[in-house]
Amino acid sequence: MSSIFSRIVAREIPAHIVAEDENFLAFLDINPLVQGHTLVIPKQEVDYIFDLDDEVLAGLHIFAKKVARAIEAVVTCERIGVTVIGLEVPHAHVHLIPINAVNDMNFGKEKLSLGKEDLMEVAEKIKAAFTLAK
Repeated sequence: MSSIFSRIVAREIPAHIVAEDENFLAFLDINPLVQGHTLVIPKQEVDYIFDLDDEVLAGLHIFAKKVARAIEAVVTCERIGVTVIGLEVPHAHVHLIPINAVNDMNFGKEKLSLGKEDLMEVAEKIKAAFTLAK
């Protein structure tokens, strides 16, 4: 059975996509720690990030860097934090999280509850910044 992320890649379920190329996809986390919290995935479904071949792993991080720059252009923050946890969805992914303090990346804290309109608005801004940076 396909992971929820593979279903997003296949457009079987909706997501607030902010960036895409032939190999990678970035979309807003629907349960974000902070506004702009974005997930970056390879389109190829591989459960564990360190099972990706070297070329895909490197490409994922290069793509994530471009997405991070777009997030920084839209969301006020000190920098973009990066984390890989990999337990909640069996599809390799990177979390890009706008941060101003280390605690902003605490996955134990309560998640934000953003409405569809709020998510759509920030997604469109990040997407525009990503497109401009190409």
